[in-house]
Amino acid sequence: MDEFNPAASGTPLEVLPEAKLADLPEKLRQGAALAGWTELMPVQAKAIPYLFSGRDMMIQSRTGSGKTGAYLLPMLEMVNPLENAAQALVLVPTRELALQVAGEAALLGSTTGVRVTAVYGGVGYRAQLDAFKAGAHIVVGTPGRILDHLLRRSLSLKSLRYLIFDEADHMLSMGFYPDMRRVKSYLPEHPISTFMFSATFPPQVLRLTGQFMRDPGFINLSSDHIHVTETEHVYYVVPGMDKDRSLVRILEVENPQSAIIFCNTKVHVEYVTAVLKRFGYDADLLTSDLSQAAREAVLGRVRQGTLRFLVATDVAARGIDLPELSHVIQYEPPEDPEAYVHRAGRTGRAGGSGTAITLVTILEEIELTRISKRFGIPIEQRPLPSDETVQQVVAERILVLLEARLRSRDKLKTERMARFAPLARSLGENDEDGLLAMLLDDFYQEAFYGPAAPAAEEQPRQRPPQRFEQRSGGEAGRRSRRRR
Repeated sequence: MDEFNPAASGTPLEVLPEAKLADLPEKLRQGAALAGWTELMPVQAKAIPYLFSGRDMMIQSRTGSGKTGAYLLPMLEMVNPLENAAQALVLVPTRELALQVAGEAALLGSTTGVRVTAVYGGVGYRAQLDAFKAGAHIVVGTPGRILDHLLRRSLSLKSLRYLIFDEADHMLSMGFYPDMRRVKSYLPEHPISTFMFSATFPPQVLRLTGQFMRDPGFINLSSDHIHVTETEHVYYVVPGMDKDRSLVRILEVENPQSAIIFCNTKVHVEYVTAVLKRFGYDADLLTSDLSQAAREAVLGRVRQGTLRFLVATDVAARGIDLPELSHVIQYEPPEDPEAYVHRAGRTGRAGGSGTAITLVTILEEIELTRISKRFGIPIEQRPLPSDETVQQVVAERILVLLEARLRSRDKLKTERMARFAPLARSLGENDEDGLLAMLLDDFYQEAFYGPAAPAAEEQPRQRPPQRFEQRSGGEAGRRSRRRR
């Protein structure tokens, strides 16, 4: 089954009583005490009984809500420490999260005898191989490096009983989907319990559940109702003179599958489109003064799914039928408050889910707050991604792409590649001219975004009062945020 609709899922979800810390086995209570826990967080209290039940579960939970403990505590109890084999596999999108989850598991399970290891790319294999030989019970890793070990036969999943997808939506945005499909072919034939945690369940994540899970239950741990959230509303406070550059940072981190970007004026539409093209994104504009032929050409690309970003005014987008969009991005709040509802309604249609993002200055934040109160829409503020955050995200993605390409090489290509190993080491140690960075940038843009727009189309026709200059360090470099 490749498609999954929670609303049409077979067996109704039995409501289980919430867990309490006092209900857990003594060894787990000791681990919780070492971690400084005095009680379970709401996510943990609600989710733990369902994980103990063994039924496949989809659990909607925001990052930072305590979901890691929600699946680790049951895993630590259900894993057999006397069996020296991988019994639980936790797939995560980044090295950072792999280390965080493995560290928390080691702390919580310090009195259980359960061994945990973190597995991720960009580092040597020796420590990971040693952990497998020692009989790691819980393996936490990124799909790409897990697949590497499966191909090398250094990791076996024959004894696997539990599979957890942590931040499934982010794994897809990192480009891990092909690796996840290949990992599936190594799963054992006997039934395993599968649990998926995700902040949202957009259509692409729902399709993933249909490939890995059997009749899953679904609970939303961010409210009292069990449902798929239709639209997630968020906003970023950005510098008024740096809005365009902030948009690029947000796009790099959020990585929308498809989006319409609303601007209030034709001038801003033209400028934002030019900025996105100059950066290498596949973007085009829709304004009221386009000829009918040009308008139909743009809309045709949108309907065919070959255009990633459509930049438009409300007037130009009025009345057009757009396919499923993962994101709606408002470069500025609408001048008419009711337009917010119409804009956001372009995503999260037909029972799916989507994200509506608004960029606001400090003054515009006041107007957005009024809109939120007027229509009863909760809008979450997120910190603006820093340059360091973007660098980290891009580094993770390019490792995924490079490792996937390396796995596809035959022996002849691998032998041919060896000619450049000394040069690669030399550039890695001393790349003052930026040659290696240039190659990585070109590879990333072509592999992740496709060919850049022609140079003739890249220049803004009219420049509004924002700037897009690259900075080295300074104010932009000091801005920081934690990944959600």
